[in-house]
Amino acid sequence: MLRTRTYVVGMIFCLALLIGGRLVHGETVTQSESPDAVAEVVIPSDPTPAMGPVVAEDPIPTKSLWNMLWAGGPLLVPILVCSFVLLLVVFERTVSLRRGRVLPRPFVKRLLLQLRENQIDRDEALQRCEENSSHVSRVFAAALRKWGRPAVEVEQAILDEGERVFNTLRRYLRAINGVATVSPLLGLLGTVWGMMAAFNAIATTDAMGRPELLAGGISQALLTTAAGLFVAIPALILYLFFIGRVDKLVMDIDARGQELVNLISAEALQDRKQGKSSGGTSKTRQAA
Repeated sequence: MLRTRTYVVGMIFCLALLIGGRLVHGETVTQSESPDAVAEVVIPSDPTPAMGPVVAEDPIPTKSLWNMLWAGGPLLVPILVCSFVLLLVVFERTVSLRRGRVLPRPFVKRLLLQLRENQIDRDEALQRCEENSSHVSRVFAAALRKWGRPAVEVEQAILDEGERVFNTLRRYLRAINGVATVSPLLGLLGTVWGMMAAFNAIATTDAMGRPELLAGGISQALLTTAAGLFVAIPALILYLFFIGRVDKLVMDIDARGQELVNLISAEALQDRKQGKSSGGTSKTRQAA
């Protein structure tokens, strides 16, 4: 019996400890199981005062690209047109100013070699130039029409045709320069337009206390300025690149034209004939 009582007391003591621990840690203890009323005792586990409810922050509003363009105002439309024109001209000039289209090396090298070794005559060389569609073939054709003339006339023919080729190579580059010049001016005009709208909002309404009324005009001013510079800077870089490429191609054409002058001018033909005659005479003397 003593052991039984000891076990009972020990169990009661353990239950008391468990119940007390639950109460200390904020657990809920049911005092009565009657259907009339149920009392719950809640003891907070953290002695610090409870924090207030956490309020979720609103997401940051964003704008799509179309909304940004629409907010730029009417002056953003001509800037977009300038960017479209820039893309078209750059694509066309990139294709047209390829070296293989302007100065094909196989054609030039073969023609000059055959003329140097007297493998073709004037008519055949002129026919090959006319069949070729490159720009250097036009210059060579103009020089071949002066076959046997003094070097000054042949050079003048090359210079005249080279000037026409130069103008052809620089075609549409003024459009790129125009885009690089006009786009910042359109952006500046949009800036002035937006600032006028902002100051008009200040003058007509109490906009100093309502920043949203000023934000529209300032946003329009900044968008048009950024768009104008975004189009103008690449346009200026591409213009300088294409101008340098055209100058290099023209210099190469002029160098090949000078080689042709040294082959078909009257002085060059006479020197070659004298060289052949002197070579034949020396061979005859050596045979004798």
